[in-house]
Amino acid sequence: MKYIDFAKTFKNRLLISIKDIKKAYPDFDKRRLHEWLKKGYILNISKGYYIFPEPKPDESRLFLIANKIRTPAYVSIETAFSYYQLIPENIFSITSVSTAKTLNIKSKIMNFIYRKISPKLFWGYDLIKSENYSFKMAKPEKALIDYFHLNPRLKSVSDFESLRINKEIFDRKIGKGNLREMLEKINQKSLNKRISDFMEYIKNA
Repeated sequence: MKYIDFAKTFKNRLLISIKDIKKAYPDFDKRRLHEWLKKGYILNISKGYYIFPEPKPDESRLFLIANKIRTPAYVSIETAFSYYQLIPENIFSITSVSTAKTLNIKSKIMNFIYRKISPKLFWGYDLIKSENYSFKMAKPEKALIDYFHLNPRLKSVSDFESLRINKEIFDRKIGKGNLREMLEKINQKSLNKRISDFMEYIKNA
């Protein structure tokens, strides 16, 4: 198979899977992928997933890729904090939560980190539309809960200070009622206590 035909078939795809290729070309020879990787025609993002090197994916496309290369998953914790401008840091990796095992995927375009949570905690995200697709992003309140849930040692004032949360933006974007309802749904005393202490810290910051 010629690369020009492959590129024409998938030119409008952000992410190309082996499944997509086999569906379009049942007799496809996987050796072509190794050839095209060596020549830089395509990039390997994760096992069985590829993209074209140009155009480089922007932030929202990277979020969609993070959703798709490991499922089920939604973007959360530090990356969601940055997305909502709760912290000043730029994105150097995309962190998601998933019901699958914890995993760090390193690729040429971005590192994708996945933290494992229980299926009963896999909720609290929005489908955010960008152009002709949507990606799953934690609501700001759920991102906060996910962070405290996955970092149980986070409980002192110095721990809270290390988060570098912007108080003004936090007050605008975190719905206190939404946060309370989510915590009631989870019903975990230690988590409630640590987030309550954090909210008190934010209030007095």
